[in-house]
Amino acid sequence: MVPSGKIPRVVIAATGSGVGKTTATVALMGALRARGLNVAPFKCGPDYLDPTYHERAAGVRSHNLDGWMADREAAVATFARASAGADIAVIEGMMGLFDSATPTGDEGSTAQIAKWLDAPVLLVTDASGVARTIAAVAAGFARFDPAVRMAGMICNRVGGRGHLDLLRAAAPEIPIVGGFPASPELVFPERHLGLLMADESNVPQRLLDGWSRFAAEWLDLDAILEIARSAPTLESDRASDLGKIDSVLPRCRIGVAYDAAFHFYYEDNLNRLRSLGAEIVNFSPIRDRELPEVDGLYFGGGYPEAFARELSSNAAMLAAIRGFSTRGGVIYAECGGLMYIGDAIQTLDGGRWPMAAIIPGVAVMSDRLQALGYVEVETRTDSILGPAHTRFRGHQFRHSTLEGAGAGNRIDTVYNVTPRWGGAPFAEGYRVGNVLASYVHAHWASNPGVAEALVRSCAGSHVARQPAA
Repeated sequence: MVPSGKIPRVVIAATGSGVGKTTATVALMGALRARGLNVAPFKCGPDYLDPTYHERAAGVRSHNLDGWMADREAAVATFARASAGADIAVIEGMMGLFDSATPTGDEGSTAQIAKWLDAPVLLVTDASGVARTIAAVAAGFARFDPAVRMAGMICNRVGGRGHLDLLRAAAPEIPIVGGFPASPELVFPERHLGLLMADESNVPQRLLDGWSRFAAEWLDLDAILEIARSAPTLESDRASDLGKIDSVLPRCRIGVAYDAAFHFYYEDNLNRLRSLGAEIVNFSPIRDRELPEVDGLYFGGGYPEAFARELSSNAAMLAAIRGFSTRGGVIYAECGGLMYIGDAIQTLDGGRWPMAAIIPGVAVMSDRLQALGYVEVETRTDSILGPAHTRFRGHQFRHSTLEGAGAGNRIDTVYNVTPRWGGAPFAEGYRVGNVLASYVHAHWASNPGVAEALVRSCAGSHVARQPAA
């Protein structure tokens, strides 16, 4: 077992979005795993979908590392905990290497995470139609921030071996450790929020196997391993901000909606609940007819609109959730979860599908993005997430709006939400009894007290387990 502070590690960054960073990352993970190595996967930023590809390629859950929603010590603690015992950690970046939450700094960027983890960087670039210019690209990235160690380049979409040799002959300041030719037969499918969740139905194993073979053939894996092993010992002032998982008896049971419609969860959030004594019990709002015996429910984001017919037709589950709420059960819902526990979902074709009808309002889908970016939340009153003025950070990425929730003051709003990129704060965080729902995907590393408050709320909700009268 390699001590977490000495874990070999490498960041897979990119010159920008759309150059093949995720594909290169998944291919590398698969090739390393095929060599018999235990790979610890990570994703920079708030993305939920790329980690599902990591899990398929590496065989273990991927963790998000976000420099805006968590501070350095929380991010390093997550890395140390999730990489313990692995042979190598592979961290996929977000957007371009230096793209961040601000146009003038590195807050929330891949570069920031690379510096926090003291990890060498492999830069993925689209090399189609490029020759000597590769040297200029390398020079810019090598010199822009000396604190970021640029250790290698992966040239994507090359024309063949000859093209890759030509790029190497240009003698770029960042050595080329391989590349990939265009392979349309292995392209991963996409949908309106980006890549599809990487389950077997969406991403056949042949695609993952194909990219693993490509990586073994086209990348210098030995050189990449040497680069990863060159990372120095990682120092942290806080080994972990979580207790030891499963070190205490469960204080409560929390049902987590997990299926094709609901699967957007930060693994760090779930680990925080576990460390506080919560037993996580997964269930499927699509397939299951009744709820498990739990003290609270957690509905994450996902694609409820894509499964609106199935969710709406499962009347038994909808009734069980309404009954749970009526009996005082704690329910926390984010984005897709909010849509599901609202009155209905209106899909792009105009169909209107009744849902759990706990939060008043209809989630109306649009073919245009309705919100995108980081937000900071401050609660206005006491709630299941803690006392008034509790603050935490999160992210929004949605194509729907909740219409009718504010009509006639039908519902309380608990949150004041401030967008990171400017704009006026707005009221959100819809509350009915012990139910709290929002479009915000929260990351509790920004305030560990939120997870503690949610566990306390669930533990104190014993009435929820009682059968309906």
